[in-house]
Amino acid sequence: MNNESSLIVQTITPEETESVAARLGANLKGGEVIELMSDIGGGKTTFVRGLARGFGSEDKVASPTYTLSKVYKSGQRELHHFDFYRLQEAGLISHEIAEAIQDPNCTVVIEWGEVVHDALPAERLQIQIDKNSEDGRRLGFSYAANLAYLVDGISG
Repeated sequence: MNNESSLIVQTITPEETESVAARLGANLKGGEVIELMSDIGGGKTTFVRGLARGFGSEDKVASPTYTLSKVYKSGQRELHHFDFYRLQEAGLISHEIAEAIQDPNCTVVIEWGEVVHDALPAERLQIQIDKNSEDGRRLGFSYAANLAYLVDGISG
């Protein structure tokens, strides 16, 4: 990404991580792509749970590891959550991602995005989630200048 900016947020509890994500979710307009990067058990589903809540969805959030994708709705808007942990190659799923990315009422969240990296836009919000304690996380946000509105007010 050109002209990339970054922000680091430290959380102590899963609830705090979810709260940061909810503030980000409240900033979603549609048309955004968010790539979550973390180890297994790093807190990606917790983050998406908060993101969906802030987005306005009342749907139950669960990891789509076995189904590859889940959709959470808020009015006319949708949050598409993809998890490619078990995927070896993009195949037809890259068409589904491209379709979702082009929909202005849709925000796309991707876990384990390496396999579909070519289908992702260069300008996306990348979030690196690292454990800094048993329950605490270090959230590293990297984004293009035109996506700065997403992280506005998320750190407190």
